[in-house]
Amino acid sequence: MKDIEFIDLSPRIATEIRVSQETLLSGRRAQEIRAQLEQRGVVVFKQIHLDDEQQVAFAGTLGEIIPQGNKGIYKVTLDKKENDRADYLRGAFYWHIDGTTDDVPTRASLLNARRLSPTGGQTEFANTYAAFDDLPESEKKAISKLKIVHHVETIQRKIYDAPTPEQEASWKRYPPKAHPLVWNHQSGRKSLVLGSTSSHVEGMDPEAGRRLIEELTAWATQPQFVYQHQWTLGDLLIWDNTGTMHRVVPYPLDSGRMMHRTTLVAEEALV
Repeated sequence: MKDIEFIDLSPRIATEIRVSQETLLSGRRAQEIRAQLEQRGVVVFKQIHLDDEQQVAFAGTLGEIIPQGNKGIYKVTLDKKENDRADYLRGAFYWHIDGTTDDVPTRASLLNARRLSPTGGQTEFANTYAAFDDLPESEKKAISKLKIVHHVETIQRKIYDAPTPEQEASWKRYPPKAHPLVWNHQSGRKSLVLGSTSSHVEGMDPEAGRRLIEELTAWATQPQFVYQHQWTLGDLLIWDNTGTMHRVVPYPLDSGRMMHRTTLVAEEALV
């Protein structure tokens, strides 16, 4: 009997990995798991039931961990008693890539289902490698040198029509960052860098730039590029933050939904 199995969940994105806790934590299959993550964008371990210590140990076999939250575990929840940045996390209802206002977006994140909402709360992922690959050659050429300016304020204004001065001040703590629209990866592959932090296209008429961003986002989030994960308790999911966008399906703000996240340090410059 194999100690690891890979089952594709859709043609263009997401693979389920069936493996024991012991094999996962040993690191013996870490390189294969990383390869699957890069090729498929999302890997899922259904009902693997890792505790926090095991989650951090496993993450450490895949890369360097960002020291967020409590010893590498960051609580993703809208419960303000558990996370004082809960209001900010409502931006996750919109398509985005984590870290687009950083010099380099994070490598990947692991999400562990600890408490679910009775309605909503599914997480969706869009494969931006596949979305780029399927563009017409003329469009690939037309966008190859463009840069998009990303800003936290852009995504937050989708949530708050009349923000308070305090909210606006908190958003402006994150300065805007320009990134290439097309990421030329060290592997030779290319992906789109989009999401609802996208403010405008450098050097382009603002209205034309907004239209281009909207058109490309609509293209990249077509059903053939998207996987929706229906969570069950104990599921562990990893997404390649350099080659996917993600969002969560809205759920009641008072549901208590809780995910424990561990994030891997950026490994590759965005060029």
